[in-house]
Amino acid sequence: MTQTTSDKTKLAAVGLADDPRIAQAKRLILEAVAEHAAPLVGIAEPIQSLVADYRAMLDEYSGLRGGKVYFPYLGSGIGNGPFVELADGSVKLDLISGIGVHGYGHSHPKLIEAGIDAALCDTVMQGNLQANPSIVDTSRLLVDLAKESGSSISHCFLTTSGAMANENSLKLAFQKNAPANRIVAFTHCFAGRTLALAQLTDKAAYRQGLPDTIAVDYIPFFDEAAPERSTEVAVNHFKYYLKRHPGKYAAIWLELIQGEGGYYSGQTEFFRQLMTVARDNRVAVIADEVQTFGRTSRPYAFQHFGLDDLIDIVTIGKITQVCATIFTDQYKPQPGLISQTFTGSNMTILAANAILQGLVDAGHFGDNGKNMSLHQHFADRLESLSQKHEGCISGPFGIGGMIAFTAFDGSAKQTNELIDRLYAAGLMSFMAGGNPSRVRFLLPLGCAENSHIDLACDIIDEVVGQMAAERA
Repeated sequence: MTQTTSDKTKLAAVGLADDPRIAQAKRLILEAVAEHAAPLVGIAEPIQSLVADYRAMLDEYSGLRGGKVYFPYLGSGIGNGPFVELADGSVKLDLISGIGVHGYGHSHPKLIEAGIDAALCDTVMQGNLQANPSIVDTSRLLVDLAKESGSSISHCFLTTSGAMANENSLKLAFQKNAPANRIVAFTHCFAGRTLALAQLTDKAAYRQGLPDTIAVDYIPFFDEAAPERSTEVAVNHFKYYLKRHPGKYAAIWLELIQGEGGYYSGQTEFFRQLMTVARDNRVAVIADEVQTFGRTSRPYAFQHFGLDDLIDIVTIGKITQVCATIFTDQYKPQPGLISQTFTGSNMTILAANAILQGLVDAGHFGDNGKNMSLHQHFADRLESLSQKHEGCISGPFGIGGMIAFTAFDGSAKQTNELIDRLYAAGLMSFMAGGNPSRVRFLLPLGCAENSHIDLACDIIDEVVGQMAAERA
């Protein structure tokens, strides 16, 4: 069969995107969603006629998945910014955002448009063999954001989950630094739940019944109450391991802000000293930013702490929808080391572009950007509540879009009880850490306002007050 040169002047895909019927369809869909979402601007009780079926559906789902869900939560499929409607008709204030996934809240126009554009694509998923130009846009944007303050980051490999991004980062470090076979990480770190990452995550319960995969040694995290001493202790621990197992460490694994571990934050000098020791000993510096990316004063937390010159590999996810391993030339993999059928759906890739550019354009970054402003407002309100309910609230903790407090004695039992009661009152949060456990929030930064934080704090005030009175 003979192929002939096309005399077209533009791609068929461009013609489809520019078709006025598509623009009209988008306008009509956005208008319809806005109309039906408009009433969802406050917390609401369930519709009683739906409650029985809702509970039955939750029970069925728990059985199908092999375990009870954390919250009795099944969304209806619509919301309005931080407010989400459940399938029983109730409306919650969602300030945990799927553990940081829904950075623009619910039913945001930017993501609806991305979803429509994704639905017009010829496939559902992009991957190693077949990719569309949107994957280039996302990769370029992530690299450009990483390089804007001087890092040597130059490559980006997209993937479908934060766990896979973290797995890929380990593979890059092990291959480059072979035959090194050990990792150094912080106590209380969380990296994921795959076979390798469960070994790295500092929680024995996540490894129960699993075989050993990689060798991990732990050093203590930064102690805000003793910054110089904790830095000295961590550095000495690291140097001790390097002498005990010379040439055996492929990477040091850094959570710059410990998320699952309890919202503990390090400081620049602490990280710089550890990273310098790693660099001097040819140990890869990996920053796990699956939870922190997009939530501090800069796009990357390593930029927030001024560590651009020492970073080798960084992983991101959650708020971006699509996840990624981002790395320097030095850690470029050999062919075949990292690959996968699916890189991400068209929706997640297009959504990532909209989310990233949206956060930049809306002024979320910078010392006085919206991320830090929202945090300060929340922190001030929690500080006031801690004075009102003395001994019931301590903190706040975290940075930017990550914020938490310790309730009562910090036990997991009391923390879970408070989280459940906040949920019943209409506020969604989640637990982090242990000894103490903390109530945490991951703000939907793209839609959150001070008024939403005020509503959340009013609920916390009421529920904590009730629990304190019951314990009096």
